[in-house]
Amino acid sequence: MQLSQIEAYLANPDPMERLQAILELKNYEAEIAIPLLLSQMKEKEYLVRSFVAMGLGKQRTEEAFSALLQMMKFDRDPHVRAEAANSLSMFEQISLSHLVAAFYQDDHWLVRCSIIAALTELNCPQELLEVCTLGINGEELSVQEASIDALSLLAKTPKQEEVLAQILSKVNDPSWRVRVKVVRALSHFESSSAHSALQYLTKDVDHRVIEVALKHLG
Repeated sequence: MQLSQIEAYLANPDPMERLQAILELKNYEAEIAIPLLLSQMKEKEYLVRSFVAMGLGKQRTEEAFSALLQMMKFDRDPHVRAEAANSLSMFEQISLSHLVAAFYQDDHWLVRCSIIAALTELNCPQELLEVCTLGINGEELSVQEASIDALSLLAKTPKQEEVLAQILSKVNDPSWRVRVKVVRALSHFESSSAHSALQYLTKDVDHRVIEVALKHLG
């Protein structure tokens, strides 16, 4: 798409045309794309702002990083904040402290799950352990589940004892969904305590937990 057409689409009140234009900006250099993306940061349609965050993640510049940081911290919609967190992770190591800080400051499940998913793609065991320890002990079920899944990735690493302690703390969680996640996570560990916990969960009060535990022990 020609730049003049992109600019026309961005000025169109139809959000679908603006979305198309934002997608096309991936084919342009940062000095052209970033000012146009930034011009859409305050659009009322959250989907447009989400696409802006996605587009900024493809532009590895200080200006793009700064804009994404602002969106992750201050946008009113959790979908946008989650997309901004994901895009911020594209900057890899320099994004880590900001993602961890956002996890503490933003308790929306979508944002937190996005941050966990982003951290699993980076080589950051300490940061992943930190956010998942917070998430696994929080109140939001989806965040607890995502935290357990992510913690299992740290089995057979120097963090495994700390990780296993967190997972074992949820063996008697009231939610059968969490206990199923615990079973699956424990299957990644070779320690006697993990094996004993799996044996214990074969006698769970919920048949769904029992079935998964027996499968992993078999």
